[in-house]
Amino acid sequence: MSRLRPRPPVIQITDAAASRLLQIMSRTDPPALAVRIGVKNAGCAGMSYTMDYASEITPLDEVVEDKGVKVIVDPKAVLFLLGTQMDYKTDKLSAQFVFNNPNQTSACGCGESVAITPVAPEAAENRL
Repeated sequence: MSRLRPRPPVIQITDAAASRLLQIMSRTDPPALAVRIGVKNAGCAGMSYTMDYASEITPLDEVVEDKGVKVIVDPKAVLFLLGTQMDYKTDKLSAQFVFNNPNQTSACGCGESVAITPVAPEAAENRL
């Protein structure tokens, strides 16, 4: 009988991202259950990352709980986001969530959109 090995999360959350998510989620009314992350077709490079508050979790959602925060990965985005690290960066002129995605092949000059190649389903099984 084979034992299933534990699956690593689809997305990793840095300490900075978790801290910022906890801050903003504590200010929602009613309180948000989680943050939903996904991708959509947009911009000159083809896709952009999305983030929204989530008030429910569906059976097909991929749920990542880490550092006291709950992040839901949209099921349609899993193969695009597999192996991604979610971070939060601040500098002199901006503060933003940053997605360090190994599947991202390029980004537009303005930084609003990216090109992402989804992981092949058979390769995804090896990564998980």
